[in-house]
Amino acid sequence: MGDVKVVPLVDEGLGNSAYLLDLDDGRALVVDVSRDLRPVRELAERRGLRIAYAADTHLHADFLTGAGQLAASDGAQLLASAEGHREYRHTALADGDEVDLGGLRLRALATPGHTHEHIAFELLDGSSTLGVFTGGSLIVGSAARTDLVSPERTEELARAQYRSLQRLAKLDDDVAVWPTHGAGSFCSAPPGAERTSTIGTERATNTLLRAESEDAFVRQLLGSLGTFPPYFLRLGEVNRRGPALVAEDDALPGLTATEVARLMASGAAVVDVRPVGDFGVGHVPGSVSIPLRPVFATWLGWLVDADAPIVVVRNADQDPAEILWQARKVGYDQIAGELHGGVDSWHASGEATTSIPVVTPSEVGSTPVLDIRQDNEFDAGHVPGARHVELGALPAKAPALPAGPTVIMCGHSERAMGAASLLARAGRRDISVLDGGPQDWADATGESLEVGA
Repeated sequence: MGDVKVVPLVDEGLGNSAYLLDLDDGRALVVDVSRDLRPVRELAERRGLRIAYAADTHLHADFLTGAGQLAASDGAQLLASAEGHREYRHTALADGDEVDLGGLRLRALATPGHTHEHIAFELLDGSSTLGVFTGGSLIVGSAARTDLVSPERTEELARAQYRSLQRLAKLDDDVAVWPTHGAGSFCSAPPGAERTSTIGTERATNTLLRAESEDAFVRQLLGSLGTFPPYFLRLGEVNRRGPALVAEDDALPGLTATEVARLMASGAAVVDVRPVGDFGVGHVPGSVSIPLRPVFATWLGWLVDADAPIVVVRNADQDPAEILWQARKVGYDQIAGELHGGVDSWHASGEATTSIPVVTPSEVGSTPVLDIRQDNEFDAGHVPGARHVELGALPAKAPALPAGPTVIMCGHSERAMGAASLLARAGRRDISVLDGGPQDWADATGESLEVGA
């Protein structure tokens, strides 16, 4: 076989990696691929490969699997844990089961913890282990969170995660580690550039693997858990049942301003994906600002009702396919269409727009600041006296916020404008958004940031 040909396909927005294994005979295996199949299709086509196998290490909470789509469109054989009780055709694997890939073999390793049914896939060439697709068990520098199945099982699964990591750590030092979750994932990956590793490196450097006991491991893992988007609690079950098949060449249908207004009146959400500056100058009243960037899917899933029809507002140079597929990979299939002609057509139809000021750090002055970053970001450094509410919690906490002028702040202004749009939709008219983040404020004012809660 020569060197194993495993190619990571990194989703920077979700902080995950899928993998394509070239089987050297015109066929390929993919592992933990999302419903957005564009990257894996492009890679397979470039290499002249047919996708023959699609493996899932677990019932994903942060994206919808693309395995079923590959089975339907490409005839791929689906490989997954028997403990997942999936309701669609697949090869159900128990601990120790092997699949012959035509020279190489996959061996299923029961590694519960991140989920109750989690398996890792050990890649074997003869008697040699080349690497292991670890999913959400052993990841670079950590292990994935265990609180996504149900609150009452969090500690039980953390203890299972400990045993799973100890099992994986018994593999040889040079065995490659190919995890699904990486930096940027809300499944508990630490920051860092590395997406893959080796057993030896993790044994030497991963503090969870070096925990002195199971109890110490559980305390450390559970102590690292932050908040996560609400869609994490429903996608696992959607993946168990099997995501709906979709046309891979779909497009966003165009809607007139009149149609958009009618949809809004019946409960549709308008999601404006334009840059912060454009949204601030003028937008459809009541729309939610979620700029199109790699993390668009996460914030869409965090801020927009999963059952509401969605109307998109974009600039002409923004890719509608990127909007559609980012939404679909987190289960948002209810996009009614886009405002044809964008905000200009809204104006031309006689409809009013509204605006939210964007201010520079030097313009903040004594205006109260609302910092909507994650807890760990806020604790690392914030404007003295700033009020803190995580963006994901803002809709519930907005009524309790004090009235009066407020500058909303995040790291770069994208999330802050999302927060401002939510507050504007709730009736606030005295808000503005900082262009930049806390360090920009500190640089402009010469003052120091506060550290800690």
